[in-house]
Amino acid sequence: MSKRLETKFNDILFKNPVATASGTFGFGREFEAYYDLAKLGGLCSKGLTLAGQPGNTGMRLWETPAGIMNSIGLENPGVDAFIEKEWPHLKDIDTVTIVNVGGKDEETYLAAIEKLNGVDIKLIELNISCPNVKCGGMAYGIKAEMAADITKKVVQASKHPIMVKLSPNVESIADIALACEEAGASGISLINTLQAMAVDYKKKKIVFDNVYAGLSGPAVKPVALRMTHQVCKAVKVPVMAMGGISNWEDALEFIMVGATCIQVGTMNFVDPMAAVKIVDGLEAYCEAEGLENIDEIRGILL
Repeated sequence: MSKRLETKFNDILFKNPVATASGTFGFGREFEAYYDLAKLGGLCSKGLTLAGQPGNTGMRLWETPAGIMNSIGLENPGVDAFIEKEWPHLKDIDTVTIVNVGGKDEETYLAAIEKLNGVDIKLIELNISCPNVKCGGMAYGIKAEMAADITKKVVQASKHPIMVKLSPNVESIADIALACEEAGASGISLINTLQAMAVDYKKKKIVFDNVYAGLSGPAVKPVALRMTHQVCKAVKVPVMAMGGISNWEDALEFIMVGATCIQVGTMNFVDPMAAVKIVDGLEAYCEAEGLENIDEIRGILL
């Protein structure tokens, strides 16, 4: 593979700008049957919480005409189990491992970060879409002040760069991104899922025990593209974009509006080879266009 796709995310060198999105790739093991994970630019872990949790009851996945809805509820083994069982395997894969971290309150976020300080991770993705139990369940990422507050405290506690993952369910995504940047975030990732709902008319009931769930897949791409453009115009730190990216053409659109890297999520369920097909497609595009590096077209539509 040439160096046409080499991408710098601050000081972190990605061999290509394609990563897999948290919650859609486990810790990578299942996909090793399909391809060498070293072909990826990056791999983002399943979302971790301090103690781990069993996730939501009832229906967890529901297919829509152009995507899926999920109500997984951050099911995960916890930070200690990740460090003991998953990290020894992940650290030997020649790709950038991104660890996604969530929490229910300030204390659990910071305790998880402290534990991860002992592991040689390249980048932490901070999930601020988690409901803050001390604020009545309001997500940290809904208000700029709350997003900035948790970001600042995590950045101060962490030995690793912090990339903050933003929720799209907000009034102004650019204001929240800017607040996180000013609080010390090294990067921004977006978008998390759009809040949605499903009804089973045959059973005359709401599908999910939690009533609302997260929508992802091709249906959300135009929204994700718009928000990525807004955030890239607002901040100076690099942006990792996601939301309905299905092929290399989609990925290219996000890069043209300013994204440094992209993440592939729902498409991993549709086609386990989706991420590497996107890598190959971007490589072929650069060759066809005579680009020495994909950076030449990054942000041309800002």
